[in-house]
Amino acid sequence: MRMGVLGSRSTLLLLALASLALQAGVCLASSDAPRGVSLPFVFDPKATCDPPCKHAGICIRNNTCYCSHGYEGETCQYANCNPKCKNGGECLRPGKCRCPSGFGGRYCHRVVCDGGCWNGGECTAVNGEAKCICPSSWTGTKCQEATCPQGCRNGGSCVAPGICTCPEGWVGGACHT
Repeated sequence: MRMGVLGSRSTLLLLALASLALQAGVCLASSDAPRGVSLPFVFDPKATCDPPCKHAGICIRNNTCYCSHGYEGETCQYANCNPKCKNGGECLRPGKCRCPSGFGGRYCHRVVCDGGCWNGGECTAVNGEAKCICPSSWTGTKCQEATCPQGCRNGGSCVAPGICTCPEGWVGGACHT
């Protein structure tokens, strides 16, 4: 198979157009070529775009870019993630989002608590922020602090759910005797 030439444009442009794999449009091959590249737009091989098309976009008419898959905008300057980035994420390139703090995953769809949640806590979004939801016997930003429902008196410290460490001279479940 022999393809036509695009005048002063290099074979690279022809290959770029062919790689778009588009159907229905205008044939770009010379008249003696058995096959051409068909595109869904009118293409001017002498067109110039200023500023130039970005991200492998092709200048099809003066100052008109045809963007490659995953990009959009007048000069193909914006990445387009599909599905869209969630939770305020920014699309960096097709399929790659920059996620805000508290979110992760390819499209920022997963809630992520920095440092994780301890002691059976569950990371979830609360008012747009990642928070650990702690089981009833734990508290703290990461569920790292045990709770003692009876309280620890006389300077005692809660070291595990319902267990107090008592200072010298005090005993009992709540350091009360």
